[in-house]
Amino acid sequence: MKICVVGAGAIGGWMGVLLSRLPDVQLSVLARGETLKALHDQGLRMSDAQGDHTAQVVACDNAADLGAQDLIVLAVKAPALQQVVPQIAPMMMPTTQVLTAMNGVPWWFLQGFGGPWANRVLSSVDPQGRLAQAIPARQIIGCVVHSSCAMRAPGHVQHHFGHGLIVGEPSGVNSAATQRVHQRLQEAGFQTTLSPCIQQDTWYKLWGNMTMNPVSAITGATSDLVLADPLVLEFISSVMLEAKAIGNLLGLTIDQQPQDRHRLTQRLGAFKTSMLQDVEAGRAVELDALVGAVQELGQMTGVATPFTNALLGLSRLHARVKGLYPLAEA
Repeated sequence: MKICVVGAGAIGGWMGVLLSRLPDVQLSVLARGETLKALHDQGLRMSDAQGDHTAQVVACDNAADLGAQDLIVLAVKAPALQQVVPQIAPMMMPTTQVLTAMNGVPWWFLQGFGGPWANRVLSSVDPQGRLAQAIPARQIIGCVVHSSCAMRAPGHVQHHFGHGLIVGEPSGVNSAATQRVHQRLQEAGFQTTLSPCIQQDTWYKLWGNMTMNPVSAITGATSDLVLADPLVLEFISSVMLEAKAIGNLLGLTIDQQPQDRHRLTQRLGAFKTSMLQDVEAGRAVELDALVGAVQELGQMTGVATPFTNALLGLSRLHARVKGLYPLAEA
């Protein structure tokens, strides 16, 4: 089985190391710059509670050199997708499956799903519909990641906790090929669940991190400080209620109140969100996938989103000032 990891960051690197342990897998990594050099010099590395692990992988910056793949693990941040997805074309064949391991609302969210809004293109995450054209929906496996990882250095991941993956096709009809990928992920050491509605799992995860991520990015606060401020907590709860109303119309019901989710987050202790880490590292932020898409879905379904609008506006302006989000068109 030929597997290529595209995006050897925290999540992609962690997944790559575990997948490399499968005896009949030929693992490659599409990377560039310092990450590519590190992979050539030292291999793909991961540190966790059990120690240090190294996977020797084929790494290059040209997909054509890697050839056709059985599975592509797409683990890049959402802002990079428009540039990266066209580059993977040489690795695609009609039977190739693309596992999208990323945060937020993906471009395929409404493909084969959404009732009266099914198959619409979300311009916030796929402006010209190029992603949908490049990767057919029948070849996509959505993936919701429940794991905490961070980069120690290029090509070197620190795994903190969690091995959870939830996978499923956008249509909800999980093919035999997708079931085989699910099995292989379990064999690699992931705690993998096959979902009949991956949009439901995506939406539930988003329901928590669509607020915590941008608020922490703006303020520089760890999660415990965000939750400890009653006014901020009231604000993010209002955003979550708007998202909950949108989800209800899409058939993505959440049987919780914001306070229930806050209690779950508190149990994780003080941590820096991925968006705060991106801001501190000077990387582009995933606002469109985490907040912009929710605003667009609100407009699509007719749900008013004043609190979501405020969160998007403030976090977008903050990111633009820091050069981490595209400037508004004149």
